[in-house]
Amino acid sequence: MQTTLKIEGMSCEHCVKAVKTALEETAGVRSALVSLKDKSAVVDHEEGVTPGALKSAVEEAGYETV
Repeated sequence: MQTTLKIEGMSCEHCVKAVKTALEETAGVRSALVSLKDKSAVVDHEEGVTPGALKSAVEEAGYETV
């Protein structure tokens, strides 16, 4: 499955890496493609992963989801 998240607060490639790492460390996530330009992340994950779990990972990394 794939989920797309809109992310606010990223301003550089360090931010992109922090969000990517936080998402990919979430149980059940296979990969995350994070775009600074689009302010978004496309997350490939197993069926049991909820959008709430993905949003929590982003927020714990210090960024906001909208």
